[in-house]
Amino acid sequence: MAKAPNTTVYPEGLKDSKSDLIKKIETFRVRPRWLFVRVETERGIVGWGEATLEGHSEAVEGAFADFRERFVGWDAANIEDIYQTAYRHRFYRGGEVLMSALSGLDIALWDIKGKTLGVPVWQLLGGKVRERCPVYGWIGGDRPSDVLEQAKVRKEQGFTAVKMNAVESLAWLDSPSALDATIQRIADVKSIGLDVGLDFHGRVHKTLAKQLARALEPHRPLFIEEPLLPGHVEELKKLYGQTTIPVALGERLFTRQDVRPYFEAGCIDIIQPDIAHAGGISETRRIANMAETYDIGFAPHCPLGPVAFAASLQLGFCTPNFLICEMSWKMHYNLTPDGQGPDLFTYITNPEVLEVKDGMIGLLTAPGLGLEINEELIRKNAAENADFSWRNPTWRGPDGGIREW
Repeated sequence: MAKAPNTTVYPEGLKDSKSDLIKKIETFRVRPRWLFVRVETERGIVGWGEATLEGHSEAVEGAFADFRERFVGWDAANIEDIYQTAYRHRFYRGGEVLMSALSGLDIALWDIKGKTLGVPVWQLLGGKVRERCPVYGWIGGDRPSDVLEQAKVRKEQGFTAVKMNAVESLAWLDSPSALDATIQRIADVKSIGLDVGLDFHGRVHKTLAKQLARALEPHRPLFIEEPLLPGHVEELKKLYGQTTIPVALGERLFTRQDVRPYFEAGCIDIIQPDIAHAGGISETRRIANMAETYDIGFAPHCPLGPVAFAASLQLGFCTPNFLICEMSWKMHYNLTPDGQGPDLFTYITNPEVLEVKDGMIGLLTAPGLGLEINEELIRKNAAENADFSWRNPTWRGPDGGIREW
């Protein structure tokens, strides 16, 4: 008797006669620096995702050439099967490029599923655990200045918390006086009653990070973000033991395997995965659930576009250990020198659903992600900016040596 084969090939995934198949997968690179993903099914349902990887859009677009080859003709409802296939079946896995591409596809598929069933994404993930999501806005820019005036504007806009870069560029070992302005800025902003998160942005090496953390203690920031560069788990653990300020990181970690060493070392209080980098709704949700086991809060990183922001909020509404979400409205990356340029609400026609009130955004109740996308404008902007690619600044010190941005 012949033995049955122990493997079976499913060239177009798991589908049947009732499946609504993926018909088309498109990407749109638009200003200020976003990469939108559009997935359409045979029945005409359109889902939107975001695969923005700041400064590396071309690489992500290359991953989508592979996704189109593989997933057109698959059942759009089988999100997890598509996720596992994309992640595991090219042998090499993880990393910011593949995971950002997978994020955009995954978010779009969840949008399709919600629209197909007529419910918001949070309803598909177990239902709501809150009615509103706290959010914070940005002040100060890459080289923070005029933060008090900007903080006053944010307060008028309805925010109760803001984030700013802690420092400008620093040498590996710099004068301790280079930290003085940081202390003054947080004191100024807190003087008007706002909470403040400080983003070290990986710019501060451990030679100065411990000094800065100690100097900030009396001012009680909401959190310090990326006080050291990712990868320095043991070093971060030592710094964690020297401060009572909540420690946050995660924007440069993309999977549960990436965050696991930090969870097990007990060296962070807040995990900040970016839903456009960390495998979309599917993997970001798993990271948040994993964090709860370690009593770690979930605060999505999101200095990106409206699709990533709405997807982050969908998780916020259904995740018990959600804390607060970053919001890029009127952020320095979005605005041209004259204060214009595409911003968070530019490519949607229902910006009212993202109104900030008392530091929070109310429950998104429309099917899918809850956004109405201006597809015509997206296509126009992408066509007009086909040769545009955003790049982050590159910094060097007076000695010519490279510094962290």
